[in-house]
Amino acid sequence: MNPLDVLRYGEATWQGALERIPPAEREREGVCGWWSVKQIVAHLASYEVLLEEILSGFTDTPIPVPLTTELGTGGPYAFNDSQGGLRQTWSLDAVEQEYLAAHQRVLAVAQGVDPAIWSQVGTLPWYGADYALDDFIVYSFYGHKREHSAHLDVFADRLKEENRS
Repeated sequence: MNPLDVLRYGEATWQGALERIPPAEREREGVCGWWSVKQIVAHLASYEVLLEEILSGFTDTPIPVPLTTELGTGGPYAFNDSQGGLRQTWSLDAVEQEYLAAHQRVLAVAQGVDPAIWSQVGTLPWYGADYALDDFIVYSFYGHKREHSAHLDVFADRLKEENRS
């Protein structure tokens, strides 16, 4: 498996789904539970920043961002609430720009990870002793983007149907 390709494919799927949603509809609630597209983008942006931190720990230049501590202490629901709250008052443009910038940094940092480390089991003990970094990328990032892409696809279809009425 090539984890950089997995990151790129997940991003391509996400961007394809996002393109289906007109900017004027991206703050409408109800896309994923009560979340709007903007809130989903903010949610994914926080995970991109988290992934940047995690991957940097496998390079010569770790980035000291305390998000893994926050995630480990409070769990994913508290992390979502905290990180979503930080971005709640941001403009749609600011949230989208943060997401894109964080994803570009993730790709840059990922290129600095030694290829032998990606499939080495046990490098993320908090994720599970039987898993490797590339497993984490597939399940927690590729899968995560596919999940939210499906929410956007359903929302896009709903908007299309509303416009027919």
